[in-house]
Amino acid sequence: MHILITGAAGFLGQRLIQALMARDELAGKALTRLTLVDQVTASVPDSSGPESNAPKIHTHAVDISVPGSLDAILDSRPDVIFHLAAVVSSAAEADLDLGWSVNFGATCALVEGCRSRKLSTTRLIMASSVAVYGGALPPVLDDMTALTPQSSYGTQKAMCELMINDYSRRGLIDGRVLRLPTIVIRPGRPNAAASSFASSILREPFNGEEAICPVPTDLNLFVMSPGRVIDALIHGAEVPGADFGLSRSVMLPGITVSVAGMLENLREHGGDQALALVRHEPDPRITAIVSSWPAAFDARRARDLGFSGDTSFSDIVDAFLNERSP
Repeated sequence: MHILITGAAGFLGQRLIQALMARDELAGKALTRLTLVDQVTASVPDSSGPESNAPKIHTHAVDISVPGSLDAILDSRPDVIFHLAAVVSSAAEADLDLGWSVNFGATCALVEGCRSRKLSTTRLIMASSVAVYGGALPPVLDDMTALTPQSSYGTQKAMCELMINDYSRRGLIDGRVLRLPTIVIRPGRPNAAASSFASSILREPFNGEEAICPVPTDLNLFVMSPGRVIDALIHGAEVPGADFGLSRSVMLPGITVSVAGMLENLREHGGDQALALVRHEPDPRITAIVSSWPAAFDARRARDLGFSGDTSFSDIVDAFLNERSP
């Protein structure tokens, strides 16, 4: 099994690499080769298995928005492609050209590259986003709710979704699009995503550092833990394409939580001293982007396909705290 990962140096890419190498197989086939692509050389975890059984790993530091940059990589004919590379929400909003060239242009090149090489059985799993939704929405959404994104990032992802769905319908690729909830709690430092605060207001106080909350505390978010997202990416590669039916896009089963509820979990797990480290400084730009995202979904289709979510927000916090413990 040859697996290609774009965005392999990123947070999700690194976790996915670790999970795949720990499994040493996908869809019942032994993992023989990993091709890792990002703008910088992706780190590679040590293999815990026998050297003879370890997959061959090839790393490529390339800008996938440059025409032709994926040609030699796709010539190696991967069996599965995890397409995680993206310019995140606030960055795509701030730089329209960059967002379009990476989020849409590079995805088009990837899909067209598969088509031109007749990789019709290659399974292409793209990470999409809750940001494809927006505008005047019903209280509870499902997968068939119309996509009316209110950001350039959401628009770029929605267009990629339609392309992948059409190429899959035509039998040119075997695409699957997973719409990711807001991922919390991310380790590390804040990034350029509009939702970055959702991790910061927990992560930093748990580390004894101040954090800024730029949105109203009554704002609801649809969230999922990093561990469950990685499980979903792997499961998405194993579900038969025909099981998706007429739409290759599915919203993963996150949970709805208010910012106030997140802060209450911070107090319960870290005490009043941790809660006191959160400063409330409204940012209309961040609020406008994040408040356009819906926060309640009927995820029965995802569950019918075998995807699973977190049990509670408290469990998400516990998982983060357990992971960072020595």
